[in-house]
Amino acid sequence: MSEFILYATPFSLYSGKARSYLIKQHIEFEERSVGDPAYATEIAPVIGRRIIPVMQTPDATIVQDGTDIIDWFESRDLARQPAYPRTPRQHIVSLILEMFGGEGLLRPAMHYRWNFDEANLAFLQDQFGRSIFASVAADKRGAVTKKAMDRMRMAGAAFGAVPDAFAAIESAYEELLIALNEHFMAVPYLLGGAPTIGDYGMIAPLFAHLGRDPHPAALMKRIAPAVFRWTERMNARGDDFGEFIGQTADLLGDDALPATLMPVLKLIARDYLPEVRAFVAFTNTWLTEQEGLKAGDIVGGAPQNRFIGMCSFDWSGLTINAAVVPYRLYLLQRIQDAFMALGANDQALVRSTLEGAGLVEFLDLKTTRRVERRNHAEVWA
Repeated sequence: MSEFILYATPFSLYSGKARSYLIKQHIEFEERSVGDPAYATEIAPVIGRRIIPVMQTPDATIVQDGTDIIDWFESRDLARQPAYPRTPRQHIVSLILEMFGGEGLLRPAMHYRWNFDEANLAFLQDQFGRSIFASVAADKRGAVTKKAMDRMRMAGAAFGAVPDAFAAIESAYEELLIALNEHFMAVPYLLGGAPTIGDYGMIAPLFAHLGRDPHPAALMKRIAPAVFRWTERMNARGDDFGEFIGQTADLLGDDALPATLMPVLKLIARDYLPEVRAFVAFTNTWLTEQEGLKAGDIVGGAPQNRFIGMCSFDWSGLTINAAVVPYRLYLLQRIQDAFMALGANDQALVRSTLEGAGLVEFLDLKTTRRVERRNHAEVWA
């Protein structure tokens, strides 16, 4: 084996994070579908569940999860452009953007994929059928494809994409798109002239679901063309920002944040913090009720069970019921661990910046037990 293999699919939200990173780092890789026989025989038995993305290295090491794949390269100094900024404010903000992209945008991602069948259904049937069931004859894929898609529709409801919330989801998402469009009119990436972990987190939903499925892609092109250009840029091998004349492939100097990013951060505070508060509170209550929970126990009891329950929270004048996914605690801890590693002066600077954006609770909301990643799964510390 002479190159990296990424098991992924074009329509997979989390695949987009790993794929974009590999492309931007100029890492040679072959992308294979989960329908590839090797996934069933060589990958799934090792990781204990059918999940993507998964990377297989040239020495046959298996790495599952987009963040873990990125960190595998970063820890070996194999990145052409490191994903993690070296300065305190940019580092912490990029981690918040990573978490929001992969987790905070799941509700609009699921809504716009599964609730616009007139525009999306034929496309999704083709994509699911050919990627997941490539070995099944085309004229026999219908039933198995529908079953797989129906499972994902149910997951959409579990994330709060239910009819009573549709109008609010669309309003909040369009507001975010407009703010992001203003931002990407000013700079090519979230923190300036180079992508960071924040860009890799945000590309996950904004490409696979929202920038590729027919209905949301048309919406993005219509009201946020600069965001659509960013999705193209994030999947291009080079910098791909010819419209930014004179821009160099660097982050903003002096640990600066683009002025156009602040409205985006404030929307994240408004639209995602209520959910973060709710799942931290739910998890702490849930933990008090778990007798005999040991360090190393798999979250959810089995690798394929990623939820521990449902929480409720007020959002946009509605009560939203959403699944509690402890993987999000793992991402939240990354923010807090990076903050705690800073010196006192840098901590004060970061805290002041996040207070101005309404995001300071990302530093303070904690559960009584940590979540760790071991053997391709989340476990309790």
